[in-house]
Amino acid sequence: MTVPELRPWRTAGPRVARAAGAVRPRLTRFARTAKPRVARFARATAPQLARITRPKTWQYTAGAATAGLALAAGVVTAAGPWDSTGQRTAERDRAVALDHTGGTDHGRGPGNSGTAPGSPRPAPSAGPVLAGLGGTTTGGVKAAPGDRAALADLLDPLLKDAPALGERRAAAVVDLTTGKRVYGLDSGTALTPASTTKIATAVAALTALGPDHRLTTRTALEADTGELVLVGGGDPTLTARKDAQGLASLRTLAEKTAAALKKRDVRKVTLSYDTTLYAGTDLHPIGVNENLARVTALMADEGRTDDSTSGPAPRVADPADAAARAFAGFLKQHGITASPPGPSKATGRAATLATVSSPPLSALVERMLTNSDNDLAEALARHTAVATGKRADFAGAGAAITARLKQLGLPVDGARFHDGSGLDRTDLITPDLLTALLTEAAGPSRPQLRPVLTGLPVAHFTGTLAGRYTDGAAGLVRAKTGTLTGVNTLAGTITTPDGHLLGFAFLANATTDPWAAQTTLDRAATALASP
Repeated sequence: MTVPELRPWRTAGPRVARAAGAVRPRLTRFARTAKPRVARFARATAPQLARITRPKTWQYTAGAATAGLALAAGVVTAAGPWDSTGQRTAERDRAVALDHTGGTDHGRGPGNSGTAPGSPRPAPSAGPVLAGLGGTTTGGVKAAPGDRAALADLLDPLLKDAPALGERRAAAVVDLTTGKRVYGLDSGTALTPASTTKIATAVAALTALGPDHRLTTRTALEADTGELVLVGGGDPTLTARKDAQGLASLRTLAEKTAAALKKRDVRKVTLSYDTTLYAGTDLHPIGVNENLARVTALMADEGRTDDSTSGPAPRVADPADAAARAFAGFLKQHGITASPPGPSKATGRAATLATVSSPPLSALVERMLTNSDNDLAEALARHTAVATGKRADFAGAGAAITARLKQLGLPVDGARFHDGSGLDRTDLITPDLLTALLTEAAGPSRPQLRPVLTGLPVAHFTGTLAGRYTDGAAGLVRAKTGTLTGVNTLAGTITTPDGHLLGFAFLANATTDPWAAQTTLDRAATALASP
């Protein structure tokens, strides 16, 4: 049985105020945010936020898709409007939107001038994702310390000797400015990674497709038969909800399709749906499970039967059929009568009537990582297969991920990918590969991979880390979590008190107490942030 990840994007409430006091002043001097942008963000941010609200790529980038990293000036110009502090814009704005905890002036806290006695403390912020890799920001990034023995003395008691981490554990810590390993514990040993697999999926998808790529769902009319085909584009975020919140809307597609049909004087159609973008079985090896729907190229709202947008939820038995039936209902609202839908395949002769597209891939990658979204992970793995000429099934997607990482020159020895989400217990990844992925995403020459870092959950603040790190590492650790029965993993980034930018990967298999194992991994990450 799979242990689900913690539900992401929970309302911070009192946690925001608690975290404010925990965030170190040296990492909380961030730029002021304009009030109109805060207002826009507040309207767009629901408690279960995973949605993006603007159609243009740069607006996704500025809001929540690929937030700012302090890079060399040339890279900034080429890559987009990054925040000069490295803080994720969405985090700053969301902190302001929650409970009015003090505004965006993160440099003004207790003990700082300009703060009136008794006034609310500033809202918490995460530390910089990257600080001055190009040497253009104040302070810059220092090379990691050369005293590996001291780091081993710090981490060995927490990782090597901790009984809570079970019989098998492995770890690596790297200097993200150089990629050199500064700590290792069987770092070349491949273990079950659980959801940290999504880091590999993200890198593979972004390099295969590009950060601006969008997933498109369309309708096509067969000229000879008059059959209307709803063609799945592999977008699990396609929504049937009235408020699309910037996602591709099934209702909008129906409206546009109905208008196109009426121009042809068509009021009644035979409706079919096409899921042939993907191949093979749609049932994940774990079987029917609330952690993901059947993996199909056509679904709406990830096949959820409740109003959730993330985390485990009951799913419809046949997501493609359910989406097509909902589409038929929307067509009817616009005066088009459709037959009960059935599976088919659009021919090359079919005329496209209408399309709707997802947010850019950069936004989808962040949502996947922050929310640990298994449906998105499997979709992006299959799109990687399609883009690279592999069969779009579980095996082909795994082969495509491996091939992309190998092409990047990353250490894939021992790695095995049997899905894109990490729910498959036969997946294997080494700490060396996970930290190499983080290093690649941090490279000044790889701005297209920034969503891999900015999408990482933030300690005690966002996603699957929202309920963790109530101590002094709140807001400092950024990491992807991984949780299966007997498996606890954590991989991410942290800036140390003396300015060293580190990437880390901690993997533990055969654990017997998930809470104790998770707490131990959190303590290890916290130790890196300690003075």
